[in-house]
Amino acid sequence: MKRAYAAYVVSLILFGLNGVVASYISLPSDEIVFLRTCIGSVVLLAVFLLLREKFTFLQYQRDFIYVAVSGIAMGASWIFLYEAYQLIGVSLSSLAYYCGPVIVMLFAPVLFREKLTWAGIGSFTIVLFGTFFVNGDILLTGDNGWGLFCGGMSAVMHAAMVICTKKVKQIGGLENSVWQLIFSFLSVVVFMGCMGSGFSFEIAAEDWVPILILGVFNTGICCYLYFSSLGHLPIQTVSICGYLEPLSAVVFSVLLLGEVLLPIQLLGAALILGGALAGEMYAYKKEIRSELANTKKKNVG
Repeated sequence: MKRAYAAYVVSLILFGLNGVVASYISLPSDEIVFLRTCIGSVVLLAVFLLLREKFTFLQYQRDFIYVAVSGIAMGASWIFLYEAYQLIGVSLSSLAYYCGPVIVMLFAPVLFREKLTWAGIGSFTIVLFGTFFVNGDILLTGDNGWGLFCGGMSAVMHAAMVICTKKVKQIGGLENSVWQLIFSFLSVVVFMGCMGSGFSFEIAAEDWVPILILGVFNTGICCYLYFSSLGHLPIQTVSICGYLEPLSAVVFSVLLLGEVLLPIQLLGAALILGGALAGEMYAYKKEIRSELANTKKKNVG
């Protein structure tokens, strides 16, 4: 348990460094994501083979479709996110990105036949206010509108990734993450091909170190630490600690990149993280109550 907890926390903190590491790479956002997903896929596939894991996707074709769509959505979310990094900064982009789980909560009644509770509506409202406080200045002045759009779309694609991942029942753990990274890489390839940007990169010598850090450590190894630890941790721990990633991203961007958050934006950040976390906690408690009720029924029967 201690090792799993340590691995999970380390992966979240390193994920929070993604924007900082990317800021030292002088390449367009789509090329950064291309290299990240390519290197990360190779590393994670190598880990999968070294551990002598077995692929099961042929047995669960329906699940595999959801995994593929989830990977495509993840690739799209990263393209938007890294574009937002370059336009509106790491801290604001990270906060926008983590509105994704709240979007999932809002559409849960349609997608998962779950009732939309007052707690869910309240969490969504809190996050909505937080988003306005964080990005209100951009909304009012009209500056960096494209950057704000990219941040919002990264959240939408993140939500799509979460939704498809929740639909997967049989393909889990490391195999799931391997295929997600592979399909995210393929989605970036298709995107760059459609945009006509080509695949001839001019990579400066000083870019290679942050590229390798981002691809090998912050993607490949971090994904391994993340997915290998999930199965050994309680859902509550996963939900609560998961918000270390956007929190650490904001802290790192302020300390290492010198980004400045106004007091109103700090309030917005607290509302976004607090509202999203409250929603996660309510969902967890609801699930526990449901399991206890089912257990009682079985015992009575």
